[in-house]
Amino acid sequence: MLPESVQAFIDAEIAANTTDFSDLRAVYLNGTLKPSPETSHTDGLIAVSRHVLEGVGTHVDEIRTVDHDIPPGVYPDMREHGWETDDFPDLYHSLIEPADIVVLATPIWLGDQSSVTRKTVERLYGFSGELNAAGQWSYYGKVGGVIVTGNEDGAKHCAAQLLYALSHIGFTIPPQADAYWTGEAGPGPSYLDDNRGAQNHWTTRNAVFAAWNMLHTARRIKDAGGIPVYGNVTFNWDLSKADHPNPEYR
Repeated sequence: MLPESVQAFIDAEIAANTTDFSDLRAVYLNGTLKPSPETSHTDGLIAVSRHVLEGVGTHVDEIRTVDHDIPPGVYPDMREHGWETDDFPDLYHSLIEPADIVVLATPIWLGDQSSVTRKTVERLYGFSGELNAAGQWSYYGKVGGVIVTGNEDGAKHCAAQLLYALSHIGFTIPPQADAYWTGEAGPGPSYLDDNRGAQNHWTTRNAVFAAWNMLHTARRIKDAGGIPVYGNVTFNWDLSKADHPNPEYR
């Protein structure tokens, strides 16, 4: 648990908020290697960010992806490519597609994101070619963020990879949209061990900042009706036609 004074400050900010975020939805994709109900250190840091979002009325879901049967691949439904089962399409349509905010959360193993998180990125990529109602790529108008935990180096490397991946497939990345805990370099205590992570005010501050920045960015995008359409509509660039781009196809 966070120190009482820190928790009180966060709760006071939430109470003083005057912006309506209650129509927003967020989903955290926890890439821990530990199936439920085993304790996840990554979930411990997610809880700080999640507390802010839920505190202002945002609907929040969390997916521990290791709990689901999600094969590797870069297609929307891997059952069409040789796999017998695939839970990802249902997760996408029920929780990711309606979300305004999507947060990738990962532990660090051998200095890099978990295999589960990398697979999640690849599966998100599989849906990036679909279109929204405006004819833009499917993730236009959604906000992305990253949470990283571990007890070794690599947090900024992981955040850089994941934030780029989210941006590349269409997510909007707010300022300072990541938070991490790694403790001292090398093997040692993880976030929840002896309550180490909760005592680190730098990590808590960044998690809180990132949460508010994701909320503010999502609010502005939604109030504006999404990302402006001019200049980025996919059907104006039909790459199957040799003479594209061509204004006649608008």
